[in-house]
Amino acid sequence: MKTLKIIAPVSIAFSIVLCTATFAQRSTGTSCRTCHKTTSQTSYREVLGNSIHGDMDCTDCHASISEDEIDATSLRPHGDDVDPVSCGDCHDEEAELYTKHGRLTVGTDSDIPKCSACHGAHDILPVANERSHVHPNNLHKTCTACHTNENLIKDHHVLRDEPIKLYEGSIHGRQIDGRSRVAAACIDCHSPQSEDEEPTAHRILSPTDPRSSVYHFNVPKTCSKCHPDVARDYLMGVHGQLVLQGDMDAPVCTHCHGEHGILPVSDIRSPVSAARLAEATCSPCHESVALNERFGMVTGKSPSYIDSYHGRKRQGSDIHVANCASCHGTHLILPHTDQNSSINPKNLQNTCGECHPGISSVMAQSPIHGPDLGAVSGWPQFVAVVYKWLIGVTIGFMLLHNIAHWHRHMKIRAKGVCVVRMTTTEVAQHWLLMLSFTALVLTGFSLRFSDAWWVQALFGWGGGAGFLYRGMIHRVVAVVFILCGIWHLVYLCTRPGRSWLRAIMGSARDVTDMYNHVLFFLGRRSKPPLFRRFSYMEKLEYWALIWGSVVMAVTGIVLSFENFFTESWNIRKVVLDVSQVIHYYEAWLATLAILVWHIYATVFSPSVYPMNPAWLNGEMTKEMYEEEHPAGPVPATCDENNSLVSERDTSD
Repeated sequence: MKTLKIIAPVSIAFSIVLCTATFAQRSTGTSCRTCHKTTSQTSYREVLGNSIHGDMDCTDCHASISEDEIDATSLRPHGDDVDPVSCGDCHDEEAELYTKHGRLTVGTDSDIPKCSACHGAHDILPVANERSHVHPNNLHKTCTACHTNENLIKDHHVLRDEPIKLYEGSIHGRQIDGRSRVAAACIDCHSPQSEDEEPTAHRILSPTDPRSSVYHFNVPKTCSKCHPDVARDYLMGVHGQLVLQGDMDAPVCTHCHGEHGILPVSDIRSPVSAARLAEATCSPCHESVALNERFGMVTGKSPSYIDSYHGRKRQGSDIHVANCASCHGTHLILPHTDQNSSINPKNLQNTCGECHPGISSVMAQSPIHGPDLGAVSGWPQFVAVVYKWLIGVTIGFMLLHNIAHWHRHMKIRAKGVCVVRMTTTEVAQHWLLMLSFTALVLTGFSLRFSDAWWVQALFGWGGGAGFLYRGMIHRVVAVVFILCGIWHLVYLCTRPGRSWLRAIMGSARDVTDMYNHVLFFLGRRSKPPLFRRFSYMEKLEYWALIWGSVVMAVTGIVLSFENFFTESWNIRKVVLDVSQVIHYYEAWLATLAILVWHIYATVFSPSVYPMNPAWLNGEMTKEMYEEEHPAGPVPATCDENNSLVSERDTSD
């Protein structure tokens, strides 16, 4: 009896423990753990236990799955009708809000992010937890998963990974890397207000949606959440007033500071840094012809600032010199007619005095956007006109005097016995080559440097109509240039041409001449080498001309008829790109070679200065020829009356 009294309570207790363990095993999902493990061999139940849903069972979310109906022998143990998890069953308010993500709509676009894409699946943690996927410090990494997915980017035309990269390098992203609790994360900007006026992360809208927090007119309000004082000043200024009036041309915060890659003002790469503010930020709007006409503003302010003392100092890398914001303000920008404006006449002395202490009110009224703006009327204008005439007359007289002096000395030098350096045919070829080459250089580089003053002088007439003729002139002259090359090839087949070709061909002696010439340059030899009909310098230039002409002709033809070559010859786009690069840089090489090498040899070389006149009529003085080509053949000569004295010796 005593034994029964002892066994009965123990049995009851054991039964209670066994039942409790059995129930606990079932409720904690031990049976699920048997099959479902993560890649680290940790069960999903264990991951779930550490999450915010740790007190829930697997079937609380996977409601369509019944442990009693599991068929362990089947490839589909749970059957074919497993319903997806519906977070909205518990989170009905969030599900009601989550109807769109950018341009995607719930129920319409299958690629729209599911709840687990942002919050995780079994490892969902509270937002405040630093390990949570949606914690502000981790949010940009969570967004990266979709916003760098090439398939999603291609299918939905979203930006590539640039926004994420830019954000990570921005002032906001770098603060997050520093574990800041106040730095703006993705959702701080992309979170419009819900119906109860509270920001919600569950309704991210497209920038084109007027309800979006990054819609044009909503950007100042979005930024004001962290920068209230700045936003207040901005909305009081001219730009903010235009935004409040609904003007789409009004600049908002992102126009000046950027969107994802916002940098501090101290960073020289920032568009609002002292080094870039004028050209990178203010000029695009204030030099826009359309905007200036629409708002009745005067153009030329930015270029005149660059030409001013302040602008030139800034171009000299002085970042402490006054820029646009120094005078006009940063966010509270007001028109000069406003009594509170920093550029109102009564406030200019204080504004300028920040950099120039003690400046007088008279000096503070001086225009600062350009050096000549003070000479627009009255005595300053009269003195400016007098000086312009004085400069024109004085420099014009000097120029005419030098031309007359040069021309007279050329005529004196041409008297006496002269040498026939080039035949009439050769002179004609040189003239045609010289004129066509010059025209090609001018019309070709005019395309690349269309804003240059000399280009505007050549083709800026007729409201830009001159540029319509530039391309036509370039192509016509290119044909002339090619025909000139063909003419020269035909000429080389004639008797004088064959003599020219034999003389211009390279030889071992040219290498020796070059070596001895270098020794002469270094003072190791007292005299230069004795050049024949053509020196090594002239031979190098000639063959470089032949090579460059072929390269320019071939690439020019490919670029002029690119449609034909791509369609008929199946030429790849990269071939056209390479041809364009070769054409451009070969033009630079040829132009600089003419200026540096050819012009020196024919104009500035001491042995021919002030000029070798052979390019005019094929003749040069006998003394010049004997100095330039002492070992060359005896050419035909002319007396003072230009009468032929002897036949030209074409041998080398």
